[in-house]
Amino acid sequence: MVLRLPDKWVWDFWFVQRDEEHHLFYLQAPRALGDPALRHHNATIGHAVSADCHDWQVLPDALQPGVSGNWDDLATWTGSTIGYEGRWYMLYTGVNRAEGGLVQRIGLAASDDLVHWDKHPGNPVLEVDPEWYEVLDQGRWRDQSWRDPWLFRSPYEDLFHVLITARYCSGPPDGAGVIAHARSADLINWETLPPLTEPGEFAQVEVPQLLQLDGHSTIVFSCLAEDHSRARIDRLSAPGRTGTFAFSARTFLGPYLPSDAPVAEHNGRLGTLYAGKLLEGQPGEYSFMAFRGDGDRDFLGELTDLLPVRLGPNGHFVVLTN
Repeated sequence: MVLRLPDKWVWDFWFVQRDEEHHLFYLQAPRALGDPALRHHNATIGHAVSADCHDWQVLPDALQPGVSGNWDDLATWTGSTIGYEGRWYMLYTGVNRAEGGLVQRIGLAASDDLVHWDKHPGNPVLEVDPEWYEVLDQGRWRDQSWRDPWLFRSPYEDLFHVLITARYCSGPPDGAGVIAHARSADLINWETLPPLTEPGEFAQVEVPQLLQLDGHSTIVFSCLAEDHSRARIDRLSAPGRTGTFAFSARTFLGPYLPSDAPVAEHNGRLGTLYAGKLLEGQPGEYSFMAFRGDGDRDFLGELTDLLPVRLGPNGHFVVLTN
């Protein structure tokens, strides 16, 4: 069953599992706004739970914007959640009214039960480092991209890592989209590192998710058709396409190569699938979930049911949409 709320649009999301429960966090905004483009500055973080990722029970909202004057007083955007030493931690994106929502930063929240969340008093904990990444320059791009943190614990060292939607600090503007990388021992103090992916193919690479598939590192991400670079269009001899794509590499540090086509083909039943993520059921068995719509075009404000995935070699996969 799709997740569709009668009074709210639903889009970007992320999963976390506790025992036999699957917790789903997602962006939401009132359908009463009328125009889907208005949802971005009216977003909060909703929460639902399911035993089978099919029938969802909506729980109290996880996070709301901060009080007037706070760094996140306009909207709370996409993040990710992990458990560590008996508590739960969420990195999330925030924007504020004073800057017109143009500057994105990342904050931290913590919970004992996945339902009640407290924002860290020292937020934001992670901001753009201009050594590697583009700061606000509306001559190059419409905002300061620093969002969609994908948080994980390294199996090889006692550190947290995060992947971030960002833009490289130099080069052609239409190809500056990269996956930023940072690490931390405590989730509060972060060391920003060079990007994991090379610039050149996309203006932005949104909502990343890192997985290990067939011994390769795979980063699932999404991009709009208009945000494919001229260099990529010329390389493929084809126009850009909106959808969910993937980078793949032999090791976590790369080098990463992007897929030429979306991992889920557009079809008449589902339409375009954006901000997709993989969910592992049984070990090595994956399903795919996304929101329906071509960005703000044909936006439905609902999530798909789980779709089957066919795994291929070298970290590649295809979503079966028919």
